[in-house]
Amino acid sequence: MKKYCNPKKDNWVSICERPLYDNTQIKNIVNDIFADVKTNGDKALINYTKKFDNIDIKEIGIDLEKIDISEINIDSELKEAIDIAFKNIYKFHESQLFDSKKIETSKGVFCWQDKRPIENVGLYIPGGTAPLFSSVLMLAIPAMIAKCKKVILCTPPEKNGNINKAILYSAKLCNVNTIINIGGAQAIAAMSLGTENVPKVNKIFGPGNQYVTSAKLHSIDYNTAIDMPAGPSELLVLADSKANPNYVASDLLSQAEHGPDSQVILVSLCKVLIEKVEKALKNQSKTLERIDFVNQSISNSKLIYFENKEEAVEFINEYAPEHYIINVKDETYFIENLVNAGSVFIGNYTPESAGDYASGTNHTLPTNGNAKQYSGVNLDSFMKTITFQKISKKGLINISKTVETMAEAEGLQAHKNAVTIRINDIKNE
Repeated sequence: MKKYCNPKKDNWVSICERPLYDNTQIKNIVNDIFADVKTNGDKALINYTKKFDNIDIKEIGIDLEKIDISEINIDSELKEAIDIAFKNIYKFHESQLFDSKKIETSKGVFCWQDKRPIENVGLYIPGGTAPLFSSVLMLAIPAMIAKCKKVILCTPPEKNGNINKAILYSAKLCNVNTIINIGGAQAIAAMSLGTENVPKVNKIFGPGNQYVTSAKLHSIDYNTAIDMPAGPSELLVLADSKANPNYVASDLLSQAEHGPDSQVILVSLCKVLIEKVEKALKNQSKTLERIDFVNQSISNSKLIYFENKEEAVEFINEYAPEHYIINVKDETYFIENLVNAGSVFIGNYTPESAGDYASGTNHTLPTNGNAKQYSGVNLDSFMKTITFQKISKKGLINISKTVETMAEAEGLQAHKNAVTIRINDIKNE
């Protein structure tokens, strides 16, 4: 890990850079996949599953309505853990439901807004080295609460051709009734374009590798919205002498094991703590199974010392971390002065992994500095806000002069006339 001591602001932009990869070739491959899926539909999806996953699938799609939840054989302890996580995540997202409020802006002029679900949504759930059944809960639960009409879940099959049992169980809990056994960029293309057995959706959610991310960005060209431009996972830990170095190290490693392009940052107000964390990282990493990923991620990561909290918080807002752990004595200062972050974890006993699985907050979050302009996935992500207005005769009289004057000033005579005609009729009643 690279070390910095009171880095000058001129260097912050370069320090905040994430691992960069030339994705020109990836974009070209994704473009070809979209073109193929558009022309050949399901046939292309089957071919890509054979080519990229080395799996022969005979048909596309699994009807979960035909699978009883009791038939999905997973370890009882895991099943209980998923059930508890479901309850917590549901409770937190249900609390985000919106109560419409009608406002009288002028006498007789009533305005309000209401929310409606996005009708058709697609959820992408990675498989591969780590089948992310937790992401099913994070995406399908708010979709269920929002009452989205159709929820499609795409996930790659395992080597035996079947869908991971924990993914099946989680999907069933969340009332997802259609699973598409396709992964990668081809799954995103299918949900963007529609094929014989994959419906086109209005919005796509979910994490993925560089190919999936590139495909999601490309799907926008096909009138398909996405949750956010998500990249490799990242974590920034803020710690001082109050923090337990073993806890800090464990948090950094928990994020580093996601993949070789993940990044972890330690910002500290204590030089001694940095030294202790370095030692703890070496000791704890020895026992990790995904040590290759960890080592590559650590090489992209940084240890940064600031002697004053003002510069520390300014740097953190510039970095705009996906995950942000605040583990300092004066946590109130850093909370109140926070501007940019995906999700925040406070104190010695709030590990980032709790938010990944079971505290209740959503783990689908903006990366690569996008927390400056994007929120993490929440209930609103699955809904649209529609504005309403109703104006009485008296109300139109009250604002008619304002509308007529502004329309005329903009040179829009028909806009003015739409009011004037009504006002003249009212006067002649």
